[in-house]
Amino acid sequence: MMNIFRHSNLTAADLDELQLIMKTIRLEKQDYFIREGNVCRQLAFLSKGILRSFYVKDNGEEITDCIMFEGQLVTAYSSLITGQPAFEHIQAITDCELQVLDRDDLYGLYERNIRWANTGRTFGEQEFVLMEQRIRSFQQYTAKERYEEMVLKHPHMIQQVPLQYLASYLGITPQHLSRLRRN
Repeated sequence: MMNIFRHSNLTAADLDELQLIMKTIRLEKQDYFIREGNVCRQLAFLSKGILRSFYVKDNGEEITDCIMFEGQLVTAYSSLITGQPAFEHIQAITDCELQVLDRDDLYGLYERNIRWANTGRTFGEQEFVLMEQRIRSFQQYTAKERYEEMVLKHPHMIQQVPLQYLASYLGITPQHLSRLRRN
């Protein structure tokens, strides 16, 4: 978990303070970190496993919009910030272990320590950039190009994430993904 802070200005004492208020939770495969309609009150660091964020369309179709791996932050970000119900589910694809921080504790860190406030701002900025890149990929690239980019940047996704989740994440059908993989 501490690798996520390697480029921050946090001190050893800052990280010790974090360790004191975090708790470890484990999710089994298919368990939920958050369900749509619930308010997200936690931020987590994924220590082990793979999670996916998805929403359900009116027709019941699940759309995977994010896949999270070890070392990444996990939260229903809009819900965490606004206190409004989450529009997405976050579910374990594999057994997972997370280091969890309650929202109130997070905001307490921000109020007491400018280094934590700056780190929080930096994480928020990184999330914005990732979202912008994802939107741009759907606007500028074909499904084949998005798949090739994913293979290049995240080869572990291909082997560990079920085909239907990968296809949904890429915005294509499982059949189309199977054709791309064969070629």
